[in-house]
Amino acid sequence: MTEDAAKLVLREGGELSVEGSITINNVVAMVGQGIALFDRDDMVIDLARVTEVDSSAVSMLLEWQREAGRRNRPVRFANIPLNLRSLVQLYGLSELMHVA
Repeated sequence: MTEDAAKLVLREGGELSVEGSITINNVVAMVGQGIALFDRDDMVIDLARVTEVDSSAVSMLLEWQREAGRRNRPVRFANIPLNLRSLVQLYGLSELMHVA
């Protein structure tokens, strides 16, 4: 996996897993991949395998959250890595994104 590589994997049970680096170089593709899979009633997106982020990763999560809202479907982000959690907190989005 190159440093710009990232992928979205559909796991057994319907959970989505984001793997790799989420940066400005690949965020548009990742947003599109995620939205294409937003056809479930209860969306859980596991971020445990995210390796590197920049501020564009926060915008990806916000866009996924907006899309889930447009479709009237709940979305939950699980296992948010510390580096991404720190960015969410830095931008004051913890409450909006339900990140403790």
